[in-house]
Amino acid sequence: MRRDSGVATVWTACAVAGLVFLGTFLIWLGAAAGARHRAESAADLAALAAAGDVRLGVDAACARARWVTDRMKVGLVSCRVAQWDAFVEVQAVLPGVLARFGSTGARARAGPVHRSP
Repeated sequence: MRRDSGVATVWTACAVAGLVFLGTFLIWLGAAAGARHRAESAADLAALAAAGDVRLGVDAACARARWVTDRMKVGLVSCRVAQWDAFVEVQAVLPGVLARFGSTGARARAGPVHRSP
């Protein structure tokens, strides 16, 4: 019997383990990027919704922003209005086992378009 008999099986097992690790890492990275995009989209939509209701007051504008973030399954961290602009900050929890690593957040600002004379 040769001394290196069965070494191909060990190398193949190591290669498969490496590919499984790489695939798992890429899936987790994709899930984290998806959560980040969801947070950014929710912040943009909440700021637009709040800016649309600024004329009704700060409470109404921030209530509209909370309505949007609740439906997009992200948390509204802060909402404030300065003149006619709405500033919104949201936080999204990472999915699955990534949740123990924290969350991701995003900020957005929306307001009327000013025309120059």
